Amino acid sequence: MQYPSLAALGLWAASGCPVTQRPGQTSTAQGEPLTLFLGGDVMTGRGIDQVLPHPSKPHLHEPYVQSALDYVRLAEAANGPIPRPVDFSYIWGDALEELRRTAPDLRLVNLETSITTSDDWASGKGIHYRMNPANVLCITAARIDCCVLANNHVLDLGRAGLAQTLQTLRKAKLKTAGAAGDLASAQNPAVMEIPGKGRVLVFAFGATTSGIPEDWAANDDHGGVVLLPDLGEETVSRIARRVAALKRPRDVVVASIHWGDNWGYEVPRDHRDFAHNLIDQAAVDILHGHSSHHPKGIEVYKGKPILYGCGDFLNDYEGIGGYEEFRSHLVLMYLPTIESSSGNLLRFHMKPFEIKRFRLHRASTQDAEWSRGVLDRESAALGAQVSLGADNTLALKW
Repeated sequence: MQYPSLAALGLWAASGCPVTQRPGQTSTAQGEPLTLFLGGDVMTGRGIDQVLPHPSKPHLHEPYVQSALDYVRLAEAANGPIPRPVDFSYIWGDALEELRRTAPDLRLVNLETSITTSDDWASGKGIHYRMNPANVLCITAARIDCCVLANNHVLDLGRAGLAQTLQTLRKAKLKTAGAAGDLASAQNPAVMEIPGKGRVLVFAFGATTSGIPEDWAANDDHGGVVLLPDLGEETVSRIARRVAALKRPRDVVVASIHWGDNWGYEVPRDHRDFAHNLIDQAAVDILHGHSSHHPKGIEVYKGKPILYGCGDFLNDYEGIGGYEEFRSHLVLMYLPTIESSSGNLLRFHMKPFEIKRFRLHRASTQDAEWSRGVLDRESAALGAQVSLGADNTLALKW
């Protein structure tokens, strides 16, 4: 993620609905339905790391804040005391019960932090996210299956930090995609077998438009992220060849992409074209886009869901001012259900939450309606609508 340049500290605060079919459309479901939990950016470094049982050294290399503890103090000034240390499941709050209730077959998030004890701060960056490896249990507490790493914080503590991140996640039995010790390994998808339903393949990519430095790209000599050179036809063709070499019948392919600006609802034309081309030419079934700090519009193209920007799911932004109109503390859990035999979308539910005191709380009906209204407005131009159910479940219609 990129961050706004804060000119002064004055900018900081002082203190279940059924799928709707198209007219005339009949159900073609043949395979077992497969439900995924797709999360946006999960940022467990910095302030969140400080309240977990094994905080890193709090020193930061930021222009306005020199200690990660300052983010804890800002959050407490805004919303009240945060107990310390919290247990590893604390940050997920009410989301854990929702995950138990919906029982998704696969849980996927964009993990946006380096998990390391390294002090090799990436030069030229104003923001660094680091979590102590001993705190990785906060990820496994939510039974996450796969962490996407092709983002602009995974190398915040250098390539040594990336190596320790990968080692830590591997020891925790978490799959990763989008970053590795060399280009070939980074390009390999995370492959997860869902008993009786097939496999899910997660390919992950990053774009410089999200703030990823060009020299973070993996190559044959050193580790890094899978960095897209552009969104053109040749890039699509290369991805298509990799997918074709691995995809089997009943496989669901996810393309997870860290791209675009942090703020604003516009979906660039080249993002739409790239997403459509990945579906048309690379047999991608789900596009999982992230980098925006707030949810963006959703499209269903030829039966395949496209999330252009999931927004954050966990962060330490409480008490920071400057973009209040986006209400980025209101976040969404995305729960698409896919027909395993075709990869087509059957239904798409979302659950709204609020981040408060570094913890996810069920959103109020008023806040859920606000989220519905924004998502409905932004999805309308993409051919979709969003309704609100009695239990504050949002449902996508297309």
